[in-house]
Formats: sequence, C-alpha cells, structure tokens
Amino acid sequence: MDYRIRTAGEADLPGILAIHNDAVAHTTAIWNETPTDLAERRAWLHERTAAGFPVQVAVDAAGAVLGYASYGPWRPHEGYRHTVEHSVYVRDGVRGRGIGKALLQALIDHARDAGLHVMVGAIESGNAASIRLHQRLGFTITGQMPQVGRKFGRWLDLTFMQLILTPERSAP
Repeated sequence: MDYRIRTAGEADLPGILAIHNDAVAHTTAIWNETPTDLAERRAWLHERTAAGFPVQVAVDAAGAVLGYASYGPWRPHEGYRHTVEHSVYVRDGVRGRGIGKALLQALIDHARDAGLHVMVGAIESGNAASIRLHQRLGFTITGQMPQVGRKFGRWLDLTFMQLILTPERSAP
C-alpha cells in the first residue's frame, strides 16, 4: 500500500475524527466511551501544534487519512519536560500494513530532533500487536497496572512502555 507521512492540517480533521471515533466505539486503544466531534478534534490539533508538538498523518495517494499520531506532555510538572507520551491510531481495514510503525518512527525521529529524552506509551495490556510493535522499535515494558480502566463491561490493564531517546545524555 502506498502512503506518505506528513504533518496534519485542518483538511485532515474529518479523517482523524473518523479514526478516533471508530477506536472509541470498537477498541480498547482509547478508553473513552463517548465519541467526540470535529470542534474537539480541531481544538486538540490547535493545542498540540501551538505547544510545538507534532501531529502526523499517513495519507494515501488521494489524500485520505489512513492513520494519525502525536505526542504531548507526559505530566504537567516541569521536571517531566524531557518526557513525552505518544498515541498512534490506524484506520480499521489498513492495520497490519506498516502504517503504525511508520507513524511511530516519525514521532521518535521528531522527538529526538527536538532534544527530548524519553517517550512513553500506555497500551491496553491485551493489545499484543501494539506491544510487539513498540518492542520492535526499542521500547521496553516498564510497568503494568491491573484493572485501572473499564470499557465494554470489563476491567482493563495498562502496560507502560518507554524508549530512552538519548541514552548517551546524562543531564539536560
């Protein structure tokens, strides 16, 4: 499948919204149960870009959004400013074709270029494909939290994974 990764813009928001709401309705990748609207996704995009955080999309030759990815602050306290948490979502029907890997690699490259130190992923523990993808890109499991979320009438476990982006770095 041919696609390219680029910075998201306003025109990508309907595709991003569709992927987001599909994940809300059908997966445990997002632990919200209420779909969102275009205004919320627009505010999210503007907030991310205003803060200097990337929002990347994978698009096909016609410009249709196949997936999106971003990162943002890990925690709000200044001591965590060198650590970010990321999210990657791929449209149903095109998963397993390398799009998620390409989006995550683009985020890793961006974070390294930005001088960040650690990237964190929080993954529903039953999502073996996502955990394997992260491991292939160098992430390690750093913690597991049983039953911290609930969706679809069941308790969900959370697996934390991290990648040290600048292992040679001893101090900021």
